[in-house]
Amino acid sequence: MRKSIAFVQGWLLLLPAMALLAVFTHYPAVATLIDSLYSTPKARRPSVFIGLDNYRTLVEDPVFWTSFVNNLWFAGATIPISIGLAILMAVWVNDNIVGRTLARMAFFTPTILPMIAVANIWLFFFTPQYGLLEQVLGLFGAPGRNWLGSRDTALACVIVVAIWKEAGFFMIFYLAALQQIPPQLAEASALEGASRWTFFRRVQFPLLMPTTLFVLVNAVIGAFRTIDHIVVMTRGGPDNTTSLLLFHLYQVGFNFWDTGYAAAITAVLLALLASLAFGQYFFLERKVHYR
Repeated sequence: MRKSIAFVQGWLLLLPAMALLAVFTHYPAVATLIDSLYSTPKARRPSVFIGLDNYRTLVEDPVFWTSFVNNLWFAGATIPISIGLAILMAVWVNDNIVGRTLARMAFFTPTILPMIAVANIWLFFFTPQYGLLEQVLGLFGAPGRNWLGSRDTALACVIVVAIWKEAGFFMIFYLAALQQIPPQLAEASALEGASRWTFFRRVQFPLLMPTTLFVLVNAVIGAFRTIDHIVVMTRGGPDNTTSLLLFHLYQVGFNFWDTGYAAAITAVLLALLASLAFGQYFFLERKVHYR
């Protein structure tokens, strides 16, 4: 009897979270998948079932593939650099250094700023002729250039902004994980004559793998849902150089109002993110050491 009551209580405790997931996550995903099989409704023409036509349009859309490649470059740059900087900052501010509180606050400050505000701050840096970056480079005689208006530098500029914004956020997770590592391990490593690098590589980093797995999944999802600073800084230009998948989805769905095609892009994006998340758990889970 007691087991039955505990079983019911357990499911009752799970019910609110399950209801929220079903209403705000699973149902929209299924509805989007269904909408991707229908045409976009018009004023005098209701939507009709068209099967995979929206997906054929997607395959033949050069802007989609440009956005996809841009997103791969964006993710390939922001994810490892952000995580690497986060680990470096966390290890640094975890030590008993002078001004540790100030350093932690400085590293974390970009995280609490809205992305729209961050984009406007960095617009001041990249503004041609008058921007801070141009002023500093001008002191060394470097020629001026339009950083956000050039195909060679625009994507790199938005990558820098994303790294600056995300590294401090990831640092908090690593800092919390480092503070859970027993100090006796550092003392034992010092007695054995291990260097700081050896202690980090052999002891700290393996114990940080659960945090790394969590941060990596969030970083991948974040890299493919970036849109805020793209809208403010470049609007996908020049010539779709900074157009990412979510920005292209936004344009298709809200600028061109092609909801059927936008649903198809959303379905592909969801499948891509799900595959990446499952792949990370499948390949990295065996390397994770839980205590």
